[in-house]
Amino acid sequence: MERSFHTEIEALKLGAGETFHGEGILAVTKALLQSGVTYVGGYQGSPISHLLDVMVQSRDYLDELGVHVEACTNESSAAAMLATSIMYPVRGAVTWKSVVGTNVASDALSNLASPGVMGGALIVVGEDYGEGASVIQERTHAFALKSALWLLDPRPNLPSIVHLTEKAFELSEASNTPVMMELRIRTCHVQGSFTTSDNIAPAISGRHLQQDAAAFSYDRLSHPPATFRHEKLKYEVRMPAARRFIEEHKLNELFEGEHASVGLILQGGLYNTVIRALQEAGLADAMGNSRVPLLVLNVVYPLLPQQITDFCAGKRAVLVVEEGQPEFIEQDIATLLRRADVSTRLHGKDLLPMGGEYTAELLLKGLLGFLAQHLPAFDATAGTAYGAELATVREHAAVELGGGVPARPPNFCTGCPERPVFAALKLVEREVGKLHISTDIGCHSFATFEPFSFGNSILGYGMSMASSAAVKNFSAKRPIAIMGDGGFWHNGLLSGVSSTLLNQGDGILVIMKNGYTSATGTQETMSTPASDARMLAEGASATVNELTIENTLKGMGVQWMKTVHNYRVSRVRDVLKEAINSPFKGLKVVIAEGECQLERQRRLKPILARRLKAGLRSVRTRYGVDEDTCTGDHSCVRLSGCPTLTVKPSGDPLRREPVAHVTNGCVGCGLCGEVADAAVLCPSFHKIEIVTHPSVWDRLTDRLNRFFIGLLQPA
Repeated sequence: MERSFHTEIEALKLGAGETFHGEGILAVTKALLQSGVTYVGGYQGSPISHLLDVMVQSRDYLDELGVHVEACTNESSAAAMLATSIMYPVRGAVTWKSVVGTNVASDALSNLASPGVMGGALIVVGEDYGEGASVIQERTHAFALKSALWLLDPRPNLPSIVHLTEKAFELSEASNTPVMMELRIRTCHVQGSFTTSDNIAPAISGRHLQQDAAAFSYDRLSHPPATFRHEKLKYEVRMPAARRFIEEHKLNELFEGEHASVGLILQGGLYNTVIRALQEAGLADAMGNSRVPLLVLNVVYPLLPQQITDFCAGKRAVLVVEEGQPEFIEQDIATLLRRADVSTRLHGKDLLPMGGEYTAELLLKGLLGFLAQHLPAFDATAGTAYGAELATVREHAAVELGGGVPARPPNFCTGCPERPVFAALKLVEREVGKLHISTDIGCHSFATFEPFSFGNSILGYGMSMASSAAVKNFSAKRPIAIMGDGGFWHNGLLSGVSSTLLNQGDGILVIMKNGYTSATGTQETMSTPASDARMLAEGASATVNELTIENTLKGMGVQWMKTVHNYRVSRVRDVLKEAINSPFKGLKVVIAEGECQLERQRRLKPILARRLKAGLRSVRTRYGVDEDTCTGDHSCVRLSGCPTLTVKPSGDPLRREPVAHVTNGCVGCGLCGEVADAAVLCPSFHKIEIVTHPSVWDRLTDRLNRFFIGLLQPA
């Protein structure tokens, strides 16, 4: 696991009247317990990983409440958990990152939304959209529309987030419909506080068992002919019930302002950014009080027709602030106004960008354009000056930096065991020519950046093997699919491996077996190894002798399979060449074994610290470069891409070119030397062992080494 959540777990136990301090996504975790959930599940992924991680690490406390927690193998299995609330009056919540996770879960969500639910069902999705996103730029809103799932988008402050989380369960039960709550990246990580309530132990749980199974009801199944009735219930019964609840409980918020002839309708999640833009325009004070009327949609679907028309009626114009594309909310509002014969001018994407994150700067520009048309008497000097100030700052920065800031693409961690595989792959391409490489979601996708630039497609988590299915039929060279062990268990085993075996496909699959789902926080997988304390203390890879993936593949009928140690670059290169040139017709799997370096360092550093404190002999390995031997062509840098392998000015005044250099961030993985050996580069790398609290034998051998080396040195 990436980190310990001991402090956060203690915060989950806070009772009525106490104060919770923390970030938004952890406030949701507390709100779930205050709502009396019976079960929680999900699949990790930014920006909601911490919700599930905290729940998993707090299982002992949750067992006391009777709350079941399940770390699911993918988002589809998480969504399927909500079937419990179809037949039983229990509350449940699941979570994943969106939109990719919602894509995976969509089949289960459709079949959940059709019959509806009896107990409250909440889906917390991390809307991974905008500047900090790591996935394709699409919106969860489309799934809410197509399946009639109510969608919440709370204002980014902890009291609002907690209030909406608790109300989401009530809304779900009042309308017999699952509810989605989207939390943007900034919302998940916003810091704040709220006054807590007591956690509620569920009436039906692991501590209070349901004695009889639910009675059979065909109407609760998503199967024809019941599905025909479900569709009518969605829009004739459930949606009106949802709208009544939203209105009665005032889930959307209205903020009046002195400039009543205009107004803004905005998604709740954009509230903080909109207020910032209004402040810069001189239309909001330091406390966030707006001079322009605001209708804040904490529930973005369904909209309340009467609320929309009441807000717009009598206004000269209204600006809809809706992040992302297409403009679902704006179109919905335009339809409502037209049907109600309200003549208010409606603006939105005509003044604001169609796609991309809405920053305060972008919103200010659109806002000033809106005000210029419909509130010309307003003095926009402050907003214009702010824009001019930003432009000046950028100009000065460009002058000081001598141009634009150099691009800094993401990279593998120092010592990452996946980097050597791609270094070996570059050496293979040097010999056999360019290869078609299907990449996947995970840490290994960093190989799409320099210095490797590998990858012809990324089609989804665990989809690399399947995405090369057609290519291998017309490619002269066998394509290679790269997949992590997290992707293998998430989707790759079925969509890639089983499909290839069924169709007798002739391809190559490289599985990065690092022992964890590393990219999302080193969560455990089916093949995460049990710890061998002695082996791990000695620094060996934790994935050695863990054979779950290998045994699974053998059981499915894979006949050609080889395991390599990632850091042995020459061996990895040779096995990849063998797979490419093998006469065997069928799936060839290369298991690239090497423990996630982050997890390894988290394990070793405390051990080293304890040994140093106890005065015990400790050895740290580092690598360095002999300046006199280095040729200065830097092929080693281009082949490995290690962040600690860089260049520095030569100490030789006669040399103009910089020489290679290893910084103190080196973790001693040995890749630099392995690459130099495999690629037959200059022999300038040397291994250094730093011995703390040396033994008598260490001191003796050191003196002997120094003596004999001194004899060989010129006088």
